[in-house]
Amino acid sequence: MLEEYTKPALKPISVDEPTRGLMPARTDVPFSLPKSTLAFSTTPMTVFPTPRGTLTPDRPLADLTWLRVGGPAKALFQPADHDDLAAFLRDLDPAIPVFPMGVGSNLIVRDGGLDAVVIRMGRGFNGISFDGTRVICGPAALDAHVARKAADQGLDLTFLRTIPGAIGGAVRMNAGCYGSYIADVFVEATAITRSGETVTLTADDLNFAYRSSDLPDGMVITEVTLEAPKGDPETLHQRMTDQLAKRDATQPTKDRTAGSTFRNPAGFSSTGRDDDTHELKAWKVIDEAGLRGHTLGGAQMSEKHPNFLINTGGATAAELEDLGELVRKRVLKHSGIELQWEVLRVGKR
Repeated sequence: MLEEYTKPALKPISVDEPTRGLMPARTDVPFSLPKSTLAFSTTPMTVFPTPRGTLTPDRPLADLTWLRVGGPAKALFQPADHDDLAAFLRDLDPAIPVFPMGVGSNLIVRDGGLDAVVIRMGRGFNGISFDGTRVICGPAALDAHVARKAADQGLDLTFLRTIPGAIGGAVRMNAGCYGSYIADVFVEATAITRSGETVTLTADDLNFAYRSSDLPDGMVITEVTLEAPKGDPETLHQRMTDQLAKRDATQPTKDRTAGSTFRNPAGFSSTGRDDDTHELKAWKVIDEAGLRGHTLGGAQMSEKHPNFLINTGGATAAELEDLGELVRKRVLKHSGIELQWEVLRVGKR
């Protein structure tokens, strides 16, 4: 039996640092781990609880991201269910950071990997059900699937149809398109804290803003409830068909990309709503700076849509991030506008 002890307080990681999302958990909670619940990784001195789900130490992450880049995680954990995840987080050394990972869109994992346990929600967390006009989703439910199934029920979540990724990530970043955002339809979410406690989060708790929320680092969403407006199923499906046609005509959907690279400078949706009243779009200022199609190693800014960063086949995470930083510097010099990353970058270079 390991002796009980209290870890010393750790300095939180700034959200502006490259390791955003890897904030250490509470360190004021004593814990003990019975020998019967221990499993050892190949990394010396690292001790993990034994879950019912799948725990893989030193797991490379490149094949799990849309850009197909990135080094290994300290471990990859795929929980069996909510209770399995709660128990694992409760028993995991609080000094070990955790990083919830969805389907790997909107993400660059750096080549040096993540010194954290990556939690990947899969089977068991992708359900979609309905209660009147409410849509209850698992965090691994794909945005597109939620939109289609809701339309079948005469519920309008069509703005989700062309957003890459899953609902858990959509809540974390307040994803939006065509003038609508997750914040517009969000009711509540069930989540597990880094210490293993189950909590319910409201919109006030998350304080949604453009492409962001106040979801605490290390907290993992396990269920999301949305309230959808009613609509005619046939009309809703036709609207999504039109959206897909527009997307395919203007975006590099057949290339290896993570989605939009930079936020729009004015902080509004790229189409619809407030965006109709201004011209500050990320793709436009990138294009005006002469960076459409610009390359660095195996990384490229798309010829089709210059706000999409592409892995042309052999790019490293460093090349992708360096090209993004080059774009930011050139745009700042050309127009005085400082672009902000929309793609999350995590790990060690």
